[in-house]
Amino acid sequence: MSRGRGNSRKFQVVGHRQGGIETRNPDWRPTASLEALQVRARLLAEIRAYFAGAGVLEVETPACSFHAATDPALDSFRISYTGPGAPAGRPLYLHCSPEFPMKRLLAAGSGAIYQICKVFRDGERGRLHNPEFSLLEWYRPGLDHHGLMAEVADLVNRVLPESRPVEYLSYAEAFQRRLGLDPHAATMAELRACAAGQGIPEAGALELPSRDAWLDLLLTHCIEPGLGRGCLCFVYDYPASQASLARIRPGDPPLAERFELYVEGMELANGFHELTDAAEQRRRFERELGRRRAQRRHAVPIDENLLAALEAGLPDCAGVALGVDRLLMQITGAQRIDEVLAFPLERA
Repeated sequence: MSRGRGNSRKFQVVGHRQGGIETRNPDWRPTASLEALQVRARLLAEIRAYFAGAGVLEVETPACSFHAATDPALDSFRISYTGPGAPAGRPLYLHCSPEFPMKRLLAAGSGAIYQICKVFRDGERGRLHNPEFSLLEWYRPGLDHHGLMAEVADLVNRVLPESRPVEYLSYAEAFQRRLGLDPHAATMAELRACAAGQGIPEAGALELPSRDAWLDLLLTHCIEPGLGRGCLCFVYDYPASQASLARIRPGDPPLAERFELYVEGMELANGFHELTDAAEQRRRFERELGRRRAQRRHAVPIDENLLAALEAGLPDCAGVALGVDRLLMQITGAQRIDEVLAFPLERA
């Protein structure tokens, strides 16, 4: 499989005539080259072959749901359905991730599963973002986040042009190496001062709502750009306040059993040693809804089907979501996500 930049040949441009004058509308054409689409097809085939060899079942779950992600960092698209089978006036949501229904399959006894699907997130557009993008998500019963990191590294190194060394870096080590501070102990005032000292524009005047917001600012602006240079870099053991759907390991400080993968300064994957406690998951959902209300954002319905599945018994497992389009960017050398998408938002 050829994975370098190679030939960036574009599709043939065909004009049409109106009133005897040839006109051209470039917006009908794909933004990706034919070679990029061919690489995408080969990558999907390689992923499926990898999981077939590992005995992991491919599944499909609905893209539309009566429930949505409560995470304040995510906004779901709402759509209307007027046919039979739905309560009047109740909206549907395009999924941000297939995580919730996949966990229901795990609780029903599916064993190890994976899915490649389109997911949707409102308000996300930029060099690395499109509101519709491709996600690879998989779950491994019996593994924790460390075991799953090893499998992620194996898969990614198989599809990259060249295999890379793997670096494992705790969240605390990432902050201490680059910024010389302890992210688990630093106060908001110390984090603000660090941001100002690093030259983040107007950091001294920013009014961010929490320590986590300051940590995210420092991570994205000062730390992420240097991660995964010439290697696969896994950052793991996040603050407990950033656990989302991950288990929290007791200790001083308690830590979220969560990881992210970075390659050449780009986040590719986010994984968890999955929380299986239904009562704790409900508490987290309710806290997130409280934050959404405080921010005057739409309060989405909690996924009661997921909570019922957790009550029935989710097996001990780890799961991860990996951005297929960003992985393609690494394979092809693309600088913008549009280079690996046939039709991004503006041409959809």
